[in-house]
Amino acid sequence: MHRLVPSSRLFSRSITSLQPKIKHNNCTYDHLCVRCLSNQSNQQGNHHEWSSRHTAYASVAAASLVSLYFLVKSLKRDENRWSCYRSAYCQKKHVVPGAIPEAKASTLSKDKNKTTESEQTDKESSDTELPFYKYLIVGAGTSSVSAYRAIKARDPKAKILIIGEEPDVPYERPPLSKELWYVDPAVAKEYKIGKSKRDSIFYEPRPFYLSPKALQEAENGGVGLISGKKVVKLDGQKKKVWLNDGTEILYDKCLLATGGRPKNHPVMETAEKDVQDRTILFRNTSDFTRLHEAVEKSKSVAIIGGGFLGSELACALGFKGLKTYQIIQEKGNLGTVLPEYLSKHTTEKVQESGVDVLTSLTVTEAQYNNNQVELTLSDGRKISVDKVVVCVGLEPNVDLAKTSNLELDEKHGGFRVNAELEAMSGLWVAGDVSCFYDIKLGRRRIEHHNHAWVSGKLAGENMTGASKMYRYQSIFWSDLEPYVSFQAIGIIDSNLETYSVFEKPPEKKKQRKKKTKESNLEIAKKTTEESLGTNQEVSKDIGSEEEKPKEEFNKGVIFYLRGGSIVGILLWNITGKIYRARQVISDGCRDEDLYEVAKLFFAPRKRRTED
Repeated sequence: MHRLVPSSRLFSRSITSLQPKIKHNNCTYDHLCVRCLSNQSNQQGNHHEWSSRHTAYASVAAASLVSLYFLVKSLKRDENRWSCYRSAYCQKKHVVPGAIPEAKASTLSKDKNKTTESEQTDKESSDTELPFYKYLIVGAGTSSVSAYRAIKARDPKAKILIIGEEPDVPYERPPLSKELWYVDPAVAKEYKIGKSKRDSIFYEPRPFYLSPKALQEAENGGVGLISGKKVVKLDGQKKKVWLNDGTEILYDKCLLATGGRPKNHPVMETAEKDVQDRTILFRNTSDFTRLHEAVEKSKSVAIIGGGFLGSELACALGFKGLKTYQIIQEKGNLGTVLPEYLSKHTTEKVQESGVDVLTSLTVTEAQYNNNQVELTLSDGRKISVDKVVVCVGLEPNVDLAKTSNLELDEKHGGFRVNAELEAMSGLWVAGDVSCFYDIKLGRRRIEHHNHAWVSGKLAGENMTGASKMYRYQSIFWSDLEPYVSFQAIGIIDSNLETYSVFEKPPEKKKQRKKKTKESNLEIAKKTTEESLGTNQEVSKDIGSEEEKPKEEFNKGVIFYLRGGSIVGILLWNITGKIYRARQVISDGCRDEDLYEVAKLFFAPRKRRTED
């Protein structure tokens, strides 16, 4: 391509330099013309003296005019090439290098023309026809719903696209192991905990979500959903994602909320096909449907795992009248979060619901025998069941880290993010896969519903420019119907030192009714075995060998300590006081204050007025 700008500038400079010095008798205008320049040597009475410098400028100017003339003449030979400089011929309103719009170049062969046109078409389709969404959410769970609601609250006309692996629309997961097992089976099959529309576990009906094409055409924005697809690669610099079907999508802000997938037991994972066909890894709606149908056809089931999910399902299936075995590696139910004495107490309550709890045991072998699964335990015992449910934990879904160069946390797992839940510029992470920095308790990763909701909301706000830090202490809860119910906040780990305060059962209140307030206070200070009002019992647990209370545990609070500071609080059968627990952790109370702090969680006794 010829360079027009330097020649034009030089020509203008020549005119400017010579203009005030040339004035011919036959030229009445103050400008330089070629005729005046060529006839200057023959004119008489010229009152201007020409210097060698101005003569050189004039020569260059003349040469520039000649070059411009030949340039225009060569370009006009091919009108199509000349037309590519006219914006009207370019639909994209710019010049595409090497492209000749509506070209019929006579100098190119037909075969070469076809190759150039096909290459240009492929390039334009890959660069300009990719769908673009300002907000992209990878994952269709609780965090995704909370995030898009936060985005819409701050940007009402936002266009948000959600990509989820499951075929269902986003739904609430906790009812799958809780409420749905205690309602009418016909209602449960519709994923409802009641008969009204609001009782559905789905956050929104399917018509609420737009198709990707309809979302792009929506003037007032909306929420789009792609179900049954997986994002296999993400480029944070180009802001592009690739789906497993080859689709490419561009975005401006992206949230990763991919959740987790259930872990499998090593023995069940390597077992024969007949055993695997009768094994359920419980996590989503399809797993619930499969287990719900198995309850109607089966007579016995074995649950491997004693955590939240395994214990809740054991109580639910025992409630249904199914012969239920629960195989627990720990010494009792919820052994990784509860003190040992309270874990054993929970096991006793679970057994009252008809569950045969086998503690301190593992599965060593699984075989298919007589249309049943035969499990061999570590003590040599064998049990035969129709179905096996594996509940041994959750593995964060971080497959994108391998293809997208995202940082993982080696200790806690999940994508490593800062206090604003940002993994890199324009990319946030929320929910089970978010390993965030808690400014109060340090780096953590939480696998609970409330955290998924709160972190999704914060990430959605930050995607719209809020720049907020994660300061909220999320809670989790468990209901082992109808015996045990608790809420917890912070770091709940049975390996930590604990300090417990429990209320005495009603029958023991009557026996000790005559004791005075002063005598009870004195006993509490000396032995930490009694508490104010003769209706509470205090125990400090350090290790598993100390003597544990043997009484019934009605209502109580357990403090989890690390370095003398409270890092976690569990409220046993106490409701409506979690806000106080959150404040206690925020204040960072020390060990010497725990007895007084415990009083905050028990309602004061009402004094009876004498008639």
